[in-house]
Amino acid sequence: MPRMTTTGQGWTAATLGDMGDGPGFRKVRKELGVEAFGVNAIVMPPGIETGFHYHDEQDELYFVHEGRIEMEFGDGETIELDRGGFAHVAAAAHRKVKNTGDADAVYVVVGGKGGYVGRDGQTPDDGPRVQPSA
Repeated sequence: MPRMTTTGQGWTAATLGDMGDGPGFRKVRKELGVEAFGVNAIVMPPGIETGFHYHDEQDELYFVHEGRIEMEFGDGETIELDRGGFAHVAAAAHRKVKNTGDADAVYVVVGGKGGYVGRDGQTPDDGPRVQPSA
C-alpha cells in the first residue's frame, strides 16, 4: 500500500499503510492529530472476532471500508455489514465484531460524546457556499 503522510496548516492526510502493516488497530486520531473525537481503523483477518465491550460515555459509529463483518449485541441481535455499511452503537450497548468474509475486513470506528455541533461552516471570502444535502 502506498504511503503519503502529508501535513499542512491545520490539516494532515495519510493512508492506512502509513499507520501500520498487517492485522490490528490503526490509531488514526494519533497519526492525524485529531482532538475532537476518537477514531481508529481496524484490519481484521477472516474468522477473527473481538470480545464484547461497551463504553461509559462514548457512542461509536462503525463504517466498513472493505470486507464483511458481523456485529453481535448484548441483546442477542446480530447484523451483517458489507463494504459501505454503517452502524451506530450507543455507549452502554454491548457489542462485538467478527470478520465473516474470506478476506481481511477493514472498518473504521469513530467515537464521541456531547452531541452534534450543527452547521458552523464558513467561507473565507464572499464566494459561493456549498450546502450539504439534507
